Amino acid sequence: MSSKKVIELFYDVVSPYSWLAFEVMCRYRNVWNIELKLRPAFLGGIMQGSGNKPPGLVPNKFMYMTTDLNRLAEYFNVPLQAPADPFEAMFQKGSLSAMRFVTAVQERETGGDKKVEQVSRELWRRIWSEDKDITDPGSLSEAAKFAGLTDTEIQELQKLCTSQEIKDKLKSTTQVALDHGAFGFPVMLCHVKGKSEMFFGSDRFELLAHCIGEKWLGPQPEKSTATAKL
Repeated sequence: MSSKKVIELFYDVVSPYSWLAFEVMCRYRNVWNIELKLRPAFLGGIMQGSGNKPPGLVPNKFMYMTTDLNRLAEYFNVPLQAPADPFEAMFQKGSLSAMRFVTAVQERETGGDKKVEQVSRELWRRIWSEDKDITDPGSLSEAAKFAGLTDTEIQELQKLCTSQEIKDKLKSTTQVALDHGAFGFPVMLCHVKGKSEMFFGSDRFELLAHCIGEKWLGPQPEKSTATAKL
């Protein structure tokens, strides 16, 4: 088997489209010959740094996004459901504290990124499935507990996520995404034959597969594989 292609996934848990890309890439990490690297970053910094305007601030885009997410949730089999006040959740409360917490989890994790994956998923679930706040420290602790972290680990992470070390790391990861041309999330950065190719959004998986010489089997590859064996 040839050496694995590296794919970096830049994301923020405030972004519902990032959740879709996250779940798809986690499903494909054992289907494609890839090394998936999770890159938690801050969407607010991306929007400011690129000069972009969130779709939720444009009335017609916001109305379309609501319908679009309902269709995508079913297609991707992700339990995505908009909170009662998406504008408040996304733009007033935001995700800075949550993404610092995820960054702290990554900083302390060794031997893979399973904890980062699980904590990220729980935070997405809270905001985009259960309509819960992700800005309160108690909410972050609860999400981490559901993700399997111990009380001792959570206490350490709560302290670490307010440190300058973690603030700088989150800024640095966000800047890396900006330097590669990011203007929103999710962003997937594919490293192939010494070159980096950026893919934006949760609707470019066919092109991404083509870029790395793999086959797109749909949003649930395990189902396609099982059907092929019948």
